[in-house]
Amino acid sequence: MPKTQSNPIEIGVKAADFALTDAHGRVHQLYDFADKPALLVAFISNRCPFVVLIREEFATFGREYAAKGLQIIAINSNDPAAHPEEALARLGEEAETHGYTFPYLKDASQDVAKAYGAACTPDFFLFDADRKLAYHGQFDDARPGNGKVVTGADLRAAVDAVISGARPASKQIPSIGCNIKWEPGNEPSWSSAA
Repeated sequence: MPKTQSNPIEIGVKAADFALTDAHGRVHQLYDFADKPALLVAFISNRCPFVVLIREEFATFGREYAAKGLQIIAINSNDPAAHPEEALARLGEEAETHGYTFPYLKDASQDVAKAYGAACTPDFFLFDADRKLAYHGQFDDARPGNGKVVTGADLRAAVDAVISGARPASKQIPSIGCNIKWEPGNEPSWSSAA
């Protein structure tokens, strides 16, 4: 199974703005969530084995941490022409089936993935109250086939720190997953498909 590691992104960069649609036609923008003390932008997929492995625990994590003030925005940037299971309508089905209580949005132009420097699914970007990047790392150390239990330990620790006003640990292990499925000719410079 090919693996792609998340890009190194400088801690402290500001969250890029976006205006993306969910499967119900609602548009969500960065400033819609300005009152939240922490924002997690998660680039995910409906089909990547790395996301499939964590999605139940990620849904649980989302429900648990919403009560603590975390806003999650999940974004799917994969090319739906080549991968129909990544089309907008399927995002709604995925959210309902797996209990995602947070917006799951389609980045049809792939511009938002490029603005964030997203490289893989899952790819997690945790921002503090000022919308500065505080954590860009793995959910935990579970991977398909490694036998480790999915706990979300790394991301939980980072969110706990941000919500309490502290900084997450400086050692952040990159996320690993499937590469974002870029539209032909739309690959960013960092893409292995470029």
